[in-house]
Amino acid sequence: MLVRPRRLRQKEVLREMVRETKMSPNSLIYPMFIKEGSNIVEEIPSMEGQFRYSVDTMSDKLAKLKEAGVKSVMLFGIPKEKDELGTGAYASNGVIQTALREAKKNFPDLFFIADVCMCEYTSHGHCGVLHGYEVDNDATLELLKKTALSYVQAGADMVAPSDMMDGRVLAIRNTLDNHGFEHIPIMSYAVKYASTFYTPFRDAAGSAPSFGDRKSYQMDYHNRKEALKEALLDVKEGADIIMVKPALSYLDIVREVADAVNVPVAAYSVSGEYAMVKAAKHLGYMDEKKVICEMATGVYRAGASIYLTYYAEEIAECMKKGDIG
Repeated sequence: MLVRPRRLRQKEVLREMVRETKMSPNSLIYPMFIKEGSNIVEEIPSMEGQFRYSVDTMSDKLAKLKEAGVKSVMLFGIPKEKDELGTGAYASNGVIQTALREAKKNFPDLFFIADVCMCEYTSHGHCGVLHGYEVDNDATLELLKKTALSYVQAGADMVAPSDMMDGRVLAIRNTLDNHGFEHIPIMSYAVKYASTFYTPFRDAAGSAPSFGDRKSYQMDYHNRKEALKEALLDVKEGADIIMVKPALSYLDIVREVADAVNVPVAAYSVSGEYAMVKAAKHLGYMDEKKVICEMATGVYRAGASIYLTYYAEEIAECMKKGDIG
């Protein structure tokens, strides 16, 4: 035999040399929940090992992330008060605005991304302004623009609209540009499916809709071509990074989007994926460290260059030790 693929598998140094998928802690983003109040460190029941922090307690976690090599954090806010228009999302003294100012002061070398959506702030739990029992797309754009601008004014390095309203990337891009923030990038949740895998997140953020569901604005998980349409539309509107969410059950979509767009692709390993691994660990079914490394590798191999995961700290440690990457 002239061709023997096993030749390149004989020694670890050689396997690493020819590895096709290579990763770095620089590509990891950690999603973090910030709750309005003080002295708060609350474990999330459905997400063992994940916590809600108040602004005055978040520094310990940020320091641990930094030490592990995770340089980017996505912030989600949990306000004390909610109303129909989600005014806490764009209040100058809102929980995320306050957290951003404090975080940038204490951790200037970390990169902070603000999730832009209304669901955590509205009394009804939907991602926009209601007109009867329907979300009014264009009225919601006005609130998303205000929210994104307020986050950037508070110090956000990037904004990430996750609401799935049509036209929100262009609306936010124009607003930021008109206020002198043309240098701030947008990471769009362009391909966000209506997924049951989000259930633990809604517990964590208190963002479950009080009626109905989000299928009229989040995508039908049966659809593939629609994902490409959404991704290409958002690139045309000015998105700098395109996200696919969830990750694990949508690796085919990650690959197709990565092949179709000329911007970096991110994938979000969501709360349900995290919770399943934790459950399997406790049942003794799988080795937690090995499975999170394999999951991450699958996402990068599919074409993502950015990975959002609640396991960011652990995966970064694995990368440093050579267990992955």
